[in-house]
Amino acid sequence: MKLGVNIDHIAVLREARKIADPNPLDALSIVKRAGAEQITIHLREDRRHINDIDARNIIQLSPLPINLECALASEIIDIVCELKPHRATLVPEKREEVTTEGGLNILEEPNRLIEVIDRLHLHEIEVSLFIDPTYENIQQAKVLGVEWIEFHTGKYANIYAMLFSNLANTPHSILELELSRKELSSMLKEEINNLQLLSAKAIEIGLKVAAGHGLNYQNIEAIANIKSIKELNIGQSIIARSIWVGLEQAILDMKDLLIK
Repeated sequence: MKLGVNIDHIAVLREARKIADPNPLDALSIVKRAGAEQITIHLREDRRHINDIDARNIIQLSPLPINLECALASEIIDIVCELKPHRATLVPEKREEVTTEGGLNILEEPNRLIEVIDRLHLHEIEVSLFIDPTYENIQQAKVLGVEWIEFHTGKYANIYAMLFSNLANTPHSILELELSRKELSSMLKEEINNLQLLSAKAIEIGLKVAAGHGLNYQNIEAIANIKSIKELNIGQSIIARSIWVGLEQAILDMKDLLIK
């Protein structure tokens, strides 16, 4: 399973003080040395972290393929077509959200999606759709003619966090606690099975499958064991761990979990 390292959060730290340090460019050689196969960045419409100069420099100088996440906004697609990353992953985007909250709704307004996908293909950029894991979505992705889909794993990550952390609303009895954990465990198993089934179905119909969002060192094992998922894009947890162990070691630690 390939690992794409999202380096947006390096820019988040830089933008906290509006200075030039840390520079996301400095991560490029480290990510490659640590054995990751791809670098992922998100050029948001509000430029809250990665900006136009970052995107240009990273795409031009990276020794690894760049997966550029972007919304359907015409201004952003113009930039993507000019910069020509290896892949463009189309994502939903809201100004008020902290991070991407869900998958792209590809069942509505397909004409706009087709227009954008065709334009990206014209510029020799492969296309991925960041979608919620549903059968309808993978069928529509195939119709739209993209090479990749990336499953939004936020639901899985949230259930895992609730199951394995102290519950915010502590039940009044041990029995209530056990029932709650049993329900969460059942939900977690159901979500893993759903991801496994749908990724296999996507492969069957000719799509390549990636996954990402909320994945970390604690919850990665079940997702890494789904053989039909060929790539994971992970950012925040790796950058957070790098504060304590350094970026190279943080990536090595994640790579180690992907091959166990």
